[in-house]
Amino acid sequence: MAHPLHQNPKNLYQVLRWSLLIVPVALLVGSFNAFFLWLLSEATESRINTPWLIYLLPIAGLLIVYSYRNWGKNSAGGNNLIMDEIHQAGDGVPVRMGPLVLFTTVITHLFGGSAGREGTAVQIGGATTDWLAKIFKLSDVDRRMMLIAGVAAGFSSIFGTPFTGAIFALEVLFIGRIKFNAIIPSLLAAILANVVATAWGHIIHITLLIIRK
Repeated sequence: MAHPLHQNPKNLYQVLRWSLLIVPVALLVGSFNAFFLWLLSEATESRINTPWLIYLLPIAGLLIVYSYRNWGKNSAGGNNLIMDEIHQAGDGVPVRMGPLVLFTTVITHLFGGSAGREGTAVQIGGATTDWLAKIFKLSDVDRRMMLIAGVAAGFSSIFGTPFTGAIFALEVLFIGRIKFNAIIPSLLAAILANVVATAWGHIIHITLLIIRK
């Protein structure tokens, strides 16, 4: 019995096309999140070694609010903005959302504040993939698929859980129902981004060991 991909060349084309589109997603999101994890580790170590930094937390909070109000554009929408863009294409996700949420999360941790990694992972993935979708001039439908894959890549590369990352993006963003045509892009993005982030983690670890010797 012939394989479905052989029976329908269009299906094979779509698999190959999305495989190529997902490579830059995985490379960028995995690299950004590896950088984020390293910064987070350094910030946490600095806070532990410098306890008085916690007294500057109110100032850090004001700096974060000022940054979002003056440079964030609509980045303050955060995860909700990305979900809205997936369900209904709007003005897009500003590319500045990625670096802004990355550095404000690191600042929060540096001064003893509380901020989870999940939102940062989702926003880095969403901002990066929406930027790529604009460069590739994708349709609204394909752009939504890219955003879902970006969320999967972000979650996966932060927590090292590719299958959980793919399921998270597919299920949470569609509230209990899976968008089946997004399964392959999401899974590919999650697996590859995790590989990239893990590789960078090893490179950073080895480099720091050499420097500190």
